[in-house]
Amino acid sequence: MKTLLNLIWLVFGGLWLALGYFFAGIVCCLLIVTIPWGLASFRIASYTLWPFGRMVVDKPGGTGVFTLLGNVIWLLVAGIWIAIGHVVTAFAMAITIIGIPLAIANLKLIPVSLMPLGKQIVPSNTPFVPTYVHGPR
Repeated sequence: MKTLLNLIWLVFGGLWLALGYFFAGIVCCLLIVTIPWGLASFRIASYTLWPFGRMVVDKPGGTGVFTLLGNVIWLLVAGIWIAIGHVVTAFAMAITIIGIPLAIANLKLIPVSLMPLGKQIVPSNTPFVPTYVHGPR
């Protein structure tokens, strides 16, 4: 089931979202100082391509002052706008019955798009996982 959902997701928005995150990662890496955000953007891009069956957890040892400061900067510069984009596209996807799981997956991307540093993406055993999990399972 999760493979079918991922394929539908890929066709109806996942590819374009992933390309956007990938392009943002390239720009961030070119600017040298913003490489941590670029790497986080690449991580989110891979998650955006194939979100069903994976979830976001806190990275062990990934919570510190620099991570918090980096996330606050990201939130103010790009995170809030990306989150608004996810809400708008989730609303558009939720109009149809088939799009409801896609809208849920789009909303699942909001926490990691708001605060990407100190997070990792891990496999899960179910296609629908909690929106956000603190710590490893």
